[in-house]
Amino acid sequence: MKAPPSRSRAPESSALKPLPPGFHGDVRERLRARAEAEGLDGILLLGAGNVRYATGWHVSVNERPVGLWLPLGAKALLLVPLLELENAQAVPRIEVRTYEEFPGKRPPVLWMIEETNARKMAVDVLGAELLAPSRAMLDRLDLVDHARPERAVKHDAELTLIREAAGFADMVLERLLSAGPDIIRQGGTEADLMTDSTAHVGKILADTHGDAFQETKTKITASVHSGPRAALPHGAVTARRPQPGEPIIAGIGCSLGGYHAESGVTLVLGEIRPEQRRIMEAMAAAGAATVDALERGWRCDRVNEAALDALRGAGLGDAIRHRIGHGMGVEGHEAPWLAPGDDTPTAPGMVFSCEPGVYRPGLDGWRTIDTLVVGREGVEVASRFQRDHPLLTRVLPC
Repeated sequence: MKAPPSRSRAPESSALKPLPPGFHGDVRERLRARAEAEGLDGILLLGAGNVRYATGWHVSVNERPVGLWLPLGAKALLLVPLLELENAQAVPRIEVRTYEEFPGKRPPVLWMIEETNARKMAVDVLGAELLAPSRAMLDRLDLVDHARPERAVKHDAELTLIREAAGFADMVLERLLSAGPDIIRQGGTEADLMTDSTAHVGKILADTHGDAFQETKTKITASVHSGPRAALPHGAVTARRPQPGEPIIAGIGCSLGGYHAESGVTLVLGEIRPEQRRIMEAMAAAGAATVDALERGWRCDRVNEAALDALRGAGLGDAIRHRIGHGMGVEGHEAPWLAPGDDTPTAPGMVFSCEPGVYRPGLDGWRTIDTLVVGREGVEVASRFQRDHPLLTRVLPC
């Protein structure tokens, strides 16, 4: 499918580098301080995101568990399967020990606990089948994720990567807006739209940052859904051809140096009808309510309610299918959650997606996505596509 040249360009920050080892060393010291304050011998991290956060090693997630033991007054210990030995040894200032294979005659996590020689520890995640034998090996086992509050508040170096990732996510939408009309006129499908925009920007991302970030997760992900299929919040991108008058939801994620950001929009193929404009305006109101609530420092669950109330007030309550947003950082979806059940107070340094969605099964669906950075002086919208393209300009001419 042939598309015209795009006017997209890379963000300005072409000299970025991955987070230095000192950053991850500081993380480990803060976690040790938490262990000491709780009267523990140390903390065992088993969650892949937590291990990544505390080491900078972008471990391959599979069935073989990887652990990081952070003892008081001793060197950190990476506990890994033998096939990951060389990768783990590349992490500076950390000792490495290996187990042979999974599932093994002895479960690897029990082996890890034994290797620590500890009596009192906290573990971030633990399978239910391992709970009883783990407790039998220890005097005290706290099932507490001490990394979660550390990860929730980002430092300046992390925010720099997130902002850059948001710029590349925006660039995919810019490509879709500029190249999409010609692709559709040639009979292009959802899959064609996604392939063109992600491939185009993926090359720019690789050309700009590929050399510096080879050892980290750096990539573009996307989904494109149109018409009645847009009513599926999650669905496979298909060979369906968008039709005149239909919405086209595009949700874009970008990871740079292992840090994530998102940008998303709903475009209309052809003219925006009055009912469609009403929905788009209600979603914009939900986004504005999210920003306002974050600037007030409200709890996450209260931010969610304030945002969704804007949709309910527009008569769209029955079309709500999900929370307003989630945290982002070393994982694309991470705590805190702008959702019912999360009473975390929002604070400067936190990063959230804002994703108002309206879904009408059998008819259509609508969603926008912004990456929001909570600051001391207000909320920064790191993804700028919606700001640069007001509601009535989000049109693909047909």
